[in-house]
Amino acid sequence: MSESPDRFSQALKEILSGGFTRTVLSIILGFLVGALFMIGSDTDFLESLGYFFSRPADAIGAAFSVVTEGYGALFRGSIFNGEAETFEKAIRPLTETLRLAAPLILAGLGIGLTFRVGMFNIGGTGQIISGMIWATFVATRLELPVVIHTVVAVLAGVAGAALLGALTGFLKARTGAHEVILTIMFNYIMFNFFNFLLKDADLLGEEASTGNAKSDPAAATAVLPKILGDNYNLHWGIFLALGAVVAFWWLMERSTIGFRLRMVGENADAARSAGVSVERVYILAMGLSAAFVGLAAANQSLSSTLGLFPSAHANIGFDAITVALLGGSNAPGILLAGLLFGAFKAGAPTMQVFGVSPEVLGIVQGAIVLFIAAPPLIRMLFRLPPPQTSSVLANMRQKLLKRGGTK
Repeated sequence: MSESPDRFSQALKEILSGGFTRTVLSIILGFLVGALFMIGSDTDFLESLGYFFSRPADAIGAAFSVVTEGYGALFRGSIFNGEAETFEKAIRPLTETLRLAAPLILAGLGIGLTFRVGMFNIGGTGQIISGMIWATFVATRLELPVVIHTVVAVLAGVAGAALLGALTGFLKARTGAHEVILTIMFNYIMFNFFNFLLKDADLLGEEASTGNAKSDPAAATAVLPKILGDNYNLHWGIFLALGAVVAFWWLMERSTIGFRLRMVGENADAARSAGVSVERVYILAMGLSAAFVGLAAANQSLSSTLGLFPSAHANIGFDAITVALLGGSNAPGILLAGLLFGAFKAGAPTMQVFGVSPEVLGIVQGAIVLFIAAPPLIRMLFRLPPPQTSSVLANMRQKLLKRGGTK
């Protein structure tokens, strides 16, 4: 009879010490921080503070009202608008959340992969731009049948981003240059190179003499088809994201390559002692990471028939860092984090209509990432147990012990 409480307490300890619990608590704290900022910027609440001790209910009511209206507007703008005239209009916010979440999920998978390898890829912007250049060139300059044209353009976007990522990994492996410095410089290089190409009529742009640089629109045969018809902007990019999530999960959790990537991430020296070529893993990791980011680039290039502007990267490369951190660099977590951040993007305009500054969502996002990046703080605030030992690290130790015993 005594074993049952012990097993229950051990299971509870594992749940509380896990990353999922810390993530949920970080999200809750982030929304609380956002609520404080909404309350602090509300004029009714500030006015009621002047007579708070005589009528405290006014201040409390004003605070409750601004928070419920603000987050209610976020829900109506990102999930379901119960005030809409028709059901089709009511579900439009959800379709926008899915559309905006797709590139965040794809790029978040790529950034999360490098986190699992103990690297830090902040070159998502440059890699997205590189992928957009390749995908746009194929979508505007080649004539191919329907479906085939889309597939080739997507593969071109993946290849363009992957080559840039592999180059970063190669420079790190061969010269010892830090990937943070390399990716920062590639961001600047690719951004300006993209602007140059957009202004050159022979490459991507249509009118080099216009004031606003813009690429030619993608051919109709290359555009990602819409899922629910012309009344909605949701396209096949969301299916691309879901497929990438499954592929990422299999790669990192079930494949031999993924095990080697995780080994290097846990302890590069121990992985090298176990016979893993750490330098090759660096090149492979950056290439695979950028390949997922390239899918986000293809999503951006092939989702519009109006052409690309210099801002088409939409800061997805940097937002993907927060998505990967919030998602714990694993496939299910990144999927959920991407949907959350997609909901933020979709709901921000509705919040602004109701008088709540959309910058509040930026504060919420920043607060969430701050709490995610500080696990000791969360454990201290909620008295959570310390994290459990990684299974990958335990397997590495067993392998090293067996190798030592055979010598």
